[in-house]
Amino acid sequence: MEIIKTGDGSHTIFVPEIEEHYHSVHGAIQESGHIFINNGLSFCTADPVSILEIGFGTGLNVLLTALSAKESGKRVFYTSVEKYPLDGNTIRSLNYIEMTGITGRELFSKIHSPVWGYDEEIYPGFILRKLNKDLTKAKLSGLYNLVYFDAFSPEKQPGMWTKNIFSMISDLTARDGILVTYCVKGDVKRILKSVGFSISVLPGPRGKRHILRAIKI
Repeated sequence: MEIIKTGDGSHTIFVPEIEEHYHSVHGAIQESGHIFINNGLSFCTADPVSILEIGFGTGLNVLLTALSAKESGKRVFYTSVEKYPLDGNTIRSLNYIEMTGITGRELFSKIHSPVWGYDEEIYPGFILRKLNKDLTKAKLSGLYNLVYFDAFSPEKQPGMWTKNIFSMISDLTARDGILVTYCVKGDVKRILKSVGFSISVLPGPRGKRHILRAIKI
């Protein structure tokens, strides 16, 4: 894996084996903030909000969610699923703490310190559970108000974008719950509609024309 500086100065990771970046090369923080915070968390009225993230990755989405929720006072129960957790040296090499100030530094450390599989209070009102699981085989439970779908692209990870996966996520999503993702492929939109979501295509961040937000009917 290679650590790459993106267009907004924040790091992402490039995986040579699949020729895929974890985030947009135009800006990792900018992309995550636009898709998952501005069009997901900020749009969601549930409080407390129960979040399911598909693809923990670098922990950037958790960090930005924690920063936003701490500022707004929203209570969060956050579950993140990741098949391939990053090693500690890679995590320590990322520059997110340099770009998010003292609060970001404290939160990032706490986000990466909990043992996988257990609830951890990152700060009062924010509970994180990280699951080291293969989503295609995992049996998840719970009911979520907000889903961050942040798997690798359908071209690189097709098994994550199937009707079986989205049907499972639909079962885990509360009525009027929200799913946000960067992918607006026609197949993805059709599958989401078929498993009980209404679809909105929204303007994307720099370097990406559109993103998708789906509401559980």
